[in-house]
Amino acid sequence: MSTTIPDLRQLRYFVAVAEEQHFGRAAARLSMTQPPLSQAIRALEETLGVELFARTRRSVELTAVGADLLPEVRRLLAAAEALRPLAQSLARGEAGVLALAFVSTADYGLLPLLLRDFGARHPRVRLQLAEATSDVQIDELVAGRIDAGLVIAPLPPRHAAQLAYLPIAREPLVVAMPAELSARTGGPTDHDGGETPVSLADLADVPLVVFPRHLAPGFHDTIMDCYGAAGLAPRVGQEAIQMQTIVSLVSAGMGIALVPQSLRHLRRTGVVYRPLAETAPMIETGLVWRAAEVSPVLAAFIEIVRAHAATVGVPGAP
Repeated sequence: MSTTIPDLRQLRYFVAVAEEQHFGRAAARLSMTQPPLSQAIRALEETLGVELFARTRRSVELTAVGADLLPEVRRLLAAAEALRPLAQSLARGEAGVLALAFVSTADYGLLPLLLRDFGARHPRVRLQLAEATSDVQIDELVAGRIDAGLVIAPLPPRHAAQLAYLPIAREPLVVAMPAELSARTGGPTDHDGGETPVSLADLADVPLVVFPRHLAPGFHDTIMDCYGAAGLAPRVGQEAIQMQTIVSLVSAGMGIALVPQSLRHLRRTGVVYRPLAETAPMIETGLVWRAAEVSPVLAAFIEIVRAHAATVGVPGAP
């Protein structure tokens, strides 16, 4: 038995003969003469090691094996014919896979907007989404396990040469606090908190729930600097690596947290979000990717991100 792999031409010949049940008619349909068609079918049978047709002087019929093989061959040919348009779609970024990671803060404002716009323009792209802290995302990017990430700035200097960064959104920090504490400091007790500001000085003795510094040094330092600017030293009560967990700890009365303004969309019973009376520091979220590896799909996503950044007028976003 031959170890040669059948080619597409032989498979097309097989389908034509099977459908016409006549070598002469199949040859005419294929715009060729009958002898080379018969030779090609014989070569295919030798390659496969089975007889595909039962031949008589007047007719040709599929064998049982040939009949079972026919639908499989049709599927193979259909898949082969789809390769060219698929390749062109991949080259244009209209199809493919995008592995995207994101910080938990992006899930409450930025991420849904970007995914909605990208999905509307590129519905054939399959997204692989994973929530991760900024430091984990950088490691995953450098290792080539994800294509891009939504991170909180700044990037670690040691990877600056490998990575490209595009700022997308900047938002102020607000205070997430227990409703009872909000009432005691002259504020409302509903989750949104309205625009009633609260001073850090009024919360100086309340424990702070915060990200561990080794996981989010930029975010952690911004919060510490906010206390320092007010002449205060925060009393860290609990640490957590997910925004949902931080807000849940606030809901349980474990302390307060300084969180990005978009976290107002994360509603928890007993949690109130209020603006700071002091000048609120800004948190920047951006897109990061390997500068030397931009696939067509990633380029299409970057275009969506760049358009969004321009719309909201983020400094440094070209």
